[in-house]
Amino acid sequence: MKVGIPAEIAPTELRVAATPKTVKRLQKQGFEVYIQKNAGQKANFSDKEFEEAGAKIVNTAAEIYGNSDIVLKVKEPSVEEVNMMKPGLVLLSYLWPAQNQDLLKKLAEQKVNAVAMDAIPRISRAQKMDVLSSMANIAGYRAVIEGSFHFGRFLNGQITAAGKVEPAKVLVIGAGVAGLASIGAANSLGAIVRAFDTRKEVAEQIESMGAQFLTVEIEEDGATASGYSKEMSKEFIEAEMKLFSEQAKEVDIVITTAQIPGRPAPKLWMDYHVAAMKPGSVIVDLAASTGGNCAFTKNGEIFTTDNGVTIVGKLSQLPNQASQLYGNNLCHLLDDMGKADKWKIDMEDAVVSRAMVTYDGKINWPPAPLQVSPTAGGGAKKAAPPTAEEIKISDEAKAKKTAISTLISLAVVGGLLLFVGAFAPPAFIQHFTVFVLAVFVGWQVISNVSHALHTPLMAVTNAISGIIIVGGLLQTKNDINNIMTILASVAILVASINIVGGFVVTHRMLKMFKK
Repeated sequence: MKVGIPAEIAPTELRVAATPKTVKRLQKQGFEVYIQKNAGQKANFSDKEFEEAGAKIVNTAAEIYGNSDIVLKVKEPSVEEVNMMKPGLVLLSYLWPAQNQDLLKKLAEQKVNAVAMDAIPRISRAQKMDVLSSMANIAGYRAVIEGSFHFGRFLNGQITAAGKVEPAKVLVIGAGVAGLASIGAANSLGAIVRAFDTRKEVAEQIESMGAQFLTVEIEEDGATASGYSKEMSKEFIEAEMKLFSEQAKEVDIVITTAQIPGRPAPKLWMDYHVAAMKPGSVIVDLAASTGGNCAFTKNGEIFTTDNGVTIVGKLSQLPNQASQLYGNNLCHLLDDMGKADKWKIDMEDAVVSRAMVTYDGKINWPPAPLQVSPTAGGGAKKAAPPTAEEIKISDEAKAKKTAISTLISLAVVGGLLLFVGAFAPPAFIQHFTVFVLAVFVGWQVISNVSHALHTPLMAVTNAISGIIIVGGLLQTKNDINNIMTILASVAILVASINIVGGFVVTHRMLKMFKK
């Protein structure tokens, strides 16, 4: 099967649907790869790199659309591009089907089987194909870099000979993939990070990333079964606006990420919030392309308001990195569709059936609903916490089970010792008893210690290993064939591995605290 990659014709689109690395992967999947001349130029991939990776360079888009079985693309195709597509062609591309009904009709008329990469359902199995998450991750990271650049100050706090530098305060609105990426980047740069989201379920994720979770005193959850936020009540929005007004006076950088598929972005940062911000503050609006979360955002523009607040409405796509991640997403989907050998359009598959927006000359949109959040939208309810009586009964049952297990183990060990003692010499029995008890006690200690305490326990085992090495050295003799020397050598080797392993783990732990 032939996979074609055309050059993107939109002047603002810098990405390409394949990179030299993904071309090699496509070939391993059994595909022949054809790429249009200069398709990767804007993302810093030369034709020579693609040729070295095994792709064949063609001169025109017509050759790609006319000869390929599968076309990989970034932006939705124009009418002219659709006219060049042959019937039965499989197109993998951004399509935004909710906003592009005319394009869907055109693709269906052309009998193109089109997969909207932006319609991949956000379920666990499809995470590797989720282009929205891949691109949002890049945007979230870049938002902090852009915000820091326009802020013009350190993000981290410093105490220098010249004076003390206060850390910057960053507010992230929306804790999806982009929001969490922003929180992680801002936190790693040393800023004080706060985050707001209407979905209560993301509070733990926000706090685990090192940010403070902001919320309002109203018991209402914005989570939905689709994984996106729902529209909140009037009372919640009023409380939310009040919270933002308080934060506007304090924070230095605001990063907004809230978007609703198929609809304009909700307005969250109003004119009075901008007016309350300090001069030099920055707003980075990741929803600029769909209208923006800030009332003043201008898509594709960066400007400063009269009170000195810079509003960023465009970000670099980081085309080289974005192309690589997008290409990986496409390869994962082709993997799931059987590669070249077992290629199949399986409309029973939950992912393919929902992303295949045109199939066999028909429009397949909107798709059937698919719940992705088990705790929202009427999904599974949380189990009620156990009562004190239930906890007591459970603890007693566990203690009884442990006691029985210990007694059985001791009985087995005793029986084994008696059996060996009936035949072995007394000197052997003494050493064997110590060995068996050491194994038994060691097993009990390790298995009954929680994982969090294994590292401190490692210090104890290292000390014991040192004793074993000393004992082993005392038992070695100047005879390599002596059984005692062999056993002692094995003991020294095992104890040494334990000690070296302890040092390696300790080194890794110390690296976690290095900046």
